[in-house]
Amino acid sequence: MAKVKYYYDSDTLSYRKIELRKRDKFKRLFVFFLGAISFGLIFMFISFQFIESPKEKAQKRELENMKLSYGLLNKKMSQIEGVLEGIQHRDNDIYRLYFEANPIPNEQRKAGFGGVNRYKSLEGFENSDMIIDVTKNMDILSKQLYIQSKSLDEIISLAEDKEKLLASIPAIQPVRNEDLTRMASGYGWRSDPFTKARKMHKGMDFTAPTGTPIYASGNGVIYRADNRASGFGNHIEIEHGYGYKTIYAHLNKYNVKKGQKVKRGDLIGFVGNTGRSSGPHLHYEVHKNGKPINPINFYYGNLTPDEFEEMLKIASQEGQSFD
Repeated sequence: MAKVKYYYDSDTLSYRKIELRKRDKFKRLFVFFLGAISFGLIFMFISFQFIESPKEKAQKRELENMKLSYGLLNKKMSQIEGVLEGIQHRDNDIYRLYFEANPIPNEQRKAGFGGVNRYKSLEGFENSDMIIDVTKNMDILSKQLYIQSKSLDEIISLAEDKEKLLASIPAIQPVRNEDLTRMASGYGWRSDPFTKARKMHKGMDFTAPTGTPIYASGNGVIYRADNRASGFGNHIEIEHGYGYKTIYAHLNKYNVKKGQKVKRGDLIGFVGNTGRSSGPHLHYEVHKNGKPINPINFYYGNLTPDEFEEMLKIASQEGQSFD
């Protein structure tokens, strides 16, 4: 029941009942509703700012879990990058070096992506920087893995061809030690037997009696077997592939013909004294990519360490060549 209020009337010296006019009642009602609305708005504002709804709590937990997952993903990618870097170093410094393949430049392995902004669709979000960074690292890692995969495919192909390469490389002495009179002259500057001038000797001279067997030092195909090269007389050239070629000069006669396939150790001809020669001997050269190289580095197939050391000592002595 509403309380009845009175006021003291000094004129009548009595209490009179306070009667509210409709206008005053409306004002009070308006003030009450205004206060209630204001209080409600303030409460809602505080609730939105400081009190989380169940949905917001769930979204917040999901966001925190996502940040944790991104952190773990970054850590995992760093570990993978470390493993990949080790493989890349072994690929360049061991595998490709062993198979004589050019190393892959680091700039090519680590190159980024040019052109338009690939990550524009990821901009404008609360955690865009984190998402873009992880996505970019994933793209770079994927590219490095692709390059490494292609490199390993190449290494596998080279490995499958390695047996053929090893069989083709000139690896034995073309005249047996027991058949030699002596190893007369090595690779390097020597005195010409005819002019006595110093001249670059591009091979090695093995002195042996006429008719001594000569053997192919590696698998290959007979490229020449004739006497049409100046100074070489009867000679044989074998193309071994992989940039290797061997020359056998001053032969007495051939045991092969042009286009014939030979294997390491096959009898190809006999020692002679044809062409520009001062006595029966075999002049033997090894070429790699069109340039003569020292044949002494290619006798590991049939010489003992002591025999090789003795040959190295004799070949290094400057003297007169036989051609």
